[in-house]
Amino acid sequence: MRWNRFWILGLGTLFTCTFFIEAKNKPVSAKQDNPIKTIVIDAGHGGEDPGAKGSYSTEKQVTLEVALKLGRILEENMPDVKVVYTRKSDRFDDPRRKAQIANDAKGDLFVSIHCNSTGKIRKVVDYKTVYRKKGRKKIPVKQAIYAYYPSNAKGTETYIWATSKNNAKMESLKQNSVIVLDANSEETKQLMDDTDPETFILLNTLRNAYFDQSLRLSTLIEDEFTKAGRISRGARQRNEKGIWVLSATAMPSVLVELGFISNPEEEDYLNSKDGQQELATGIYKAIKRYRDELQRFTNSRNGASPQASIKAQSRHKGQPAAPVQNDQYCVQLMITDKLYKPGASIFRKLRGADINREQIVMNKKKMNKYTWGHFKTDRQASTALRKARKLGFKDAFVTTC
Repeated sequence: MRWNRFWILGLGTLFTCTFFIEAKNKPVSAKQDNPIKTIVIDAGHGGEDPGAKGSYSTEKQVTLEVALKLGRILEENMPDVKVVYTRKSDRFDDPRRKAQIANDAKGDLFVSIHCNSTGKIRKVVDYKTVYRKKGRKKIPVKQAIYAYYPSNAKGTETYIWATSKNNAKMESLKQNSVIVLDANSEETKQLMDDTDPETFILLNTLRNAYFDQSLRLSTLIEDEFTKAGRISRGARQRNEKGIWVLSATAMPSVLVELGFISNPEEEDYLNSKDGQQELATGIYKAIKRYRDELQRFTNSRNGASPQASIKAQSRHKGQPAAPVQNDQYCVQLMITDKLYKPGASIFRKLRGADINREQIVMNKKKMNKYTWGHFKTDRQASTALRKARKLGFKDAFVTTC
């Protein structure tokens, strides 16, 4: 199936990381860990920050109601999962504080809830005659009379951080390494050595897997909204103001736009108990599907969850690395809508590099993904990455080929 391949490619990269550092010489327990132990729910805005405004309600009110309903559904149906809220009352917290709450809670998933809004529509409803002076004469001129109407935009959107924010996500993983990797402060000083290829590959692999997981969850959320009869505007990447918290949380993370509070019809739905319950239930169903898929993938590997595997390996950094069989690494240079030939001048300074192009679809638009090389070891790949970034490929990262 299509998404079986997704989990193999996306989550499978996490298991590659276990070959970088020698694990404890213990057999893997047959008992499977729950891949999601803590879910952080963020109700957007709050306190003196009302967010978007409708004709009679505000974004901060709606997001809090839906967040609390989602939390209750999760607590009732997933008793083995801890639910953490960034706020449970009309309180304002800086986005940095929200990210800190999520990271300190060692969250396995971050769901931020928001409402959308657009400006009013201006329409010409009539004309009036005005007189304007031209020299010594006054000339009659028709002037439009405008009326403003609420926007008719409607529908849901679910966002993940844009690939241009990959470096910021990596930085959040490095800063929260004690939490993410369960390492003590002394180990972390050794682990977070930027010059160490093992460190880079470890965090890079984790970051890439989190991106894939976030993308999958965002798709499932929009699918559940569609099943409930909502108009879906799609799962998307976003690199705009207000999305910073997604790259600052050291875990898979999504931001859900429940609907347009600026549309009177949508505002009524967003403020109704039935509407809020339907939205919260849709997000819950998507999280459940996401967890079930992750669990099936984990079970098929007969081991602990991917994140747990990486954490276990990080605590034994410095031991001899086990050989990687039949795996190769390459450097993803960029994703762009431009079409380049392998010998194009943009790649010339890489000196005869093995450039590969793959066509992908992002936000319903055809894009080109360019990768460099087939490196046998993580050290070779890390060296190549540093070179690529020095030559201007700022968003480059290492991945498996």
